[in-house]
Amino acid sequence: MMKRVIAGLIVIVLGIFIFTSLYAPKSSEGKFFPEFGKANLSERVSDKFVKKNVTGDNGEVVYKETKDPESGSANMVTSIVVNYRSFDTLGEVTVLFVSALGVGLLLSGKSRMKFKTPPNFILKSAVRVIAGVILITGVYIFIHGHLTPGGGFPGGSMIASAVLLFYLSDDEFKTKMKSFKLLEGTAGSLYLIFGLLGLAYGGYFLYNFLPTGTVGELFSAGIVPIIYIFVGLKVGSELSNLISDFLSEEGK
Repeated sequence: MMKRVIAGLIVIVLGIFIFTSLYAPKSSEGKFFPEFGKANLSERVSDKFVKKNVTGDNGEVVYKETKDPESGSANMVTSIVVNYRSFDTLGEVTVLFVSALGVGLLLSGKSRMKFKTPPNFILKSAVRVIAGVILITGVYIFIHGHLTPGGGFPGGSMIASAVLLFYLSDDEFKTKMKSFKLLEGTAGSLYLIFGLLGLAYGGYFLYNFLPTGTVGELFSAGIVPIIYIFVGLKVGSELSNLISDFLSEEGK
């Protein structure tokens, strides 16, 4: 009961703080937020992300025309996630790795879990066709993440979903764990190597040291599509390892 009361008081205090900060009069000193609905977007970092002028280049960005911008990504989300905040993305990949490691330590078994009802021939044949399409689409998504919505995380998740379909459609299927772990470690290491190369060339981690090309073209955005490929392969292999761990059991 006491925990609920304390939690309720904390919520009330935070609510009052946010409300008074948002609607405080202009003359108030130490105000955290501008008057509600009156924010100047040109002074916001998000506006600089969209216009690709964080470092002061105020040139207009035109699709298929602008050459060598700060970030050559036509997809604004990619510009932020894999260019301006790519170090944060490295942290997200690390969290996923730690999660996969924890599951592997707790659930990893030696033998493939058997289903009570074996999958039939129709299911096995259909999955072979569908999984191939999913794999190709997943690869396409993280290769083109700097041009269209998508990227490493959704592309890698699609690859893992294809592996899950193989597990569900074939009770004899088992991934080659060593290959996935090698792929995961290689992709993660290359991510760090490119980050250190950016530190050597530009003075900070994951500096985009390759030519950014023309916005909207496949070969553009510098290291961004390369990093997305590494992220896609790493996420796909880590999630595939998770699936394998969940569908395995201890040997007798």
